[in-house]
Amino acid sequence: MTLLIDPANAAGHGRLWSHLASDESFAELHRSARSLGIPHRGFDNDHYDVPAERYDDVVATGVIPVSSRELIDRLTAAGLRRRQGGARPPHRAGATLLRPERLRAGSRVAVVAPAGPVTARPPGGLDAGIAVLEGWGLDVVVGPNARGVHPDVDYLAAPDEARAADFRAAWCDPLVEAVICARGGYGVQRMLDLLDWDAIAEAGPKTLVGFSDVTALHQAFAARLGWATVHGPVVTSLDLSDDASRDHLRRLLFEPESALMLTPRPVDVLVPGRAEGPLVGGNLALLTSCVGTPDAMPAAASIAVLEDVAEDTYRLDRMVTHLMRSGWFAGCNGVVLGDFTGGSDPGPVQAMFAERLSPLGVPVLAGMELGHVERNLAVPFGIPALLDAPRRGGGMLTLRLPAMA
Repeated sequence: MTLLIDPANAAGHGRLWSHLASDESFAELHRSARSLGIPHRGFDNDHYDVPAERYDDVVATGVIPVSSRELIDRLTAAGLRRRQGGARPPHRAGATLLRPERLRAGSRVAVVAPAGPVTARPPGGLDAGIAVLEGWGLDVVVGPNARGVHPDVDYLAAPDEARAADFRAAWCDPLVEAVICARGGYGVQRMLDLLDWDAIAEAGPKTLVGFSDVTALHQAFAARLGWATVHGPVVTSLDLSDDASRDHLRRLLFEPESALMLTPRPVDVLVPGRAEGPLVGGNLALLTSCVGTPDAMPAAASIAVLEDVAEDTYRLDRMVTHLMRSGWFAGCNGVVLGDFTGGSDPGPVQAMFAERLSPLGVPVLAGMELGHVERNLAVPFGIPALLDAPRRGGGMLTLRLPAMA
């Protein structure tokens, strides 16, 4: 834990102020400020304002005193420096993204429904998933519309404004350390432009978990904020997933050093080779529909991870062809594919992907256990990984860095 404070030399409101900052994460900064009794209203873009009379008390707790210049330099080097007015630097494809802090027993997580209603899932699925999270020692709070259904549009959990408000409230609650989506379905893209991105940025990086339609949020968080996220089970699928899926997600969130291997068994090699780069991607249909929006994060200098389910081969062909023609794959280092078939013969689908992706000249793996299958192994986007696709035997995907800080 690295907390910094500079001398009280900033004047305002008739007083002098120091600046309390962290060069590791905003989540650490917010937690530490709470423990020191510094109100959240004192947070200003990338630091907390601390009155001069509290400087000695704060230093006595172990916070490192530094000059104002060193504080700025260390924030800048860590990628945590924010200019006044909320301006954020553009986030380029291929960069390692800022990791959230790992969870621990007692961490508060919020469950929200940014897309479809949980009524479309098996009865009791939400409560069963919440029980799994509570069994991990998490303090679970449920958003106001997590159990709702739009009064006029039954494939949405609530009106767009209400779903966006729930997400913002959960993310901006300083006590919440993770937001886990109740389910996918459809609707995330309808609310993206209604989110208060400046407020979310000010709240700092936290853990976001979900898959399927949540791909739109993964792309937006990478492109707009430069934050790593977790493509993994939604709450309503936790009880339906197998033990391996639940254990992998728990370890990735709590003990990330023990969850570096993303392919517990070797998977099929469509194109041999080795590649490194941060992971990017998600649901193929959602990635296709993000092209041309402010939220698209392409696969340049990255390893693309793609999944979908129950789509005809020609439709998958059409989607991957669109991504190729749009330039989404330009400069991609490698590709990892999920199952795509929902249990039917994967042969024709794999043959199509091999034919379409081979011209990229990068290694391609197929059959990874993620997404719309019983074994949905969580994959952290924005974290560097190694793709090993040997000419003989199966391929592997391994993280180079733990998913959580």
